[in-house]
Amino acid sequence: MNQYLFSWKPVAATVALAVVLWFATFYLQWGIFWFKISASSLVLAILSFILQPTVHLRFSLDWKSLGIGLLSAAILYLVFWAGKAVSTAILPFAQDQITAVYGKGEGTSSWTIIILLFFVTGPCEEIYWRGYLQRQLMVRFGGVAGWLLATALYAGVHISSGNLMLTAAAGVVGAFWGAMYWRFKDISPVIISHAVWSTFIFAVLPVP
Repeated sequence: MNQYLFSWKPVAATVALAVVLWFATFYLQWGIFWFKISASSLVLAILSFILQPTVHLRFSLDWKSLGIGLLSAAILYLVFWAGKAVSTAILPFAQDQITAVYGKGEGTSSWTIIILLFFVTGPCEEIYWRGYLQRQLMVRFGGVAGWLLATALYAGVHISSGNLMLTAAAGVVGAFWGAMYWRFKDISPVIISHAVWSTFIFAVLPVP
């Protein structure tokens, strides 16, 4: 990672756009939630490729990446099951807010949600939030600071949901996938982890 690759204007512009897109997705009531979050992620992913056309995002789709992605998704899934049990035991509002997150899928078929999460939302979020934004911030501020700042921004855009549990969950997964990207310098296991985890946690085997 070289210093000259970083540029404030496009980074700041995409973050501002992400804030607007996530506000429209989570706060505004019009439209179908799963289509809105997929479209928002896709727009940011496309911008990522446009803004860094000469920087080849490492994507090594092999057995090692697949294994790391699947194992990390399983670990994160278990973390959320445990986290749900703990949070609902100590926070009186936790269950209602978790239920509200799942309520956003009402009226949308499970197969539609699965397809969007696995093929669009999961991959596109990682291409932008880790592959572009965190990469740029690590170039400018170094590994630890870049990872922490990217995690804070990822959690921060979820504040517009008005859901503390969702915002906290975004912070957890953002830190988790950000650490994976920092460690492996390869976006493929992170994409696999995000796509598989989100598909299972929201559509296949939701946390009760």
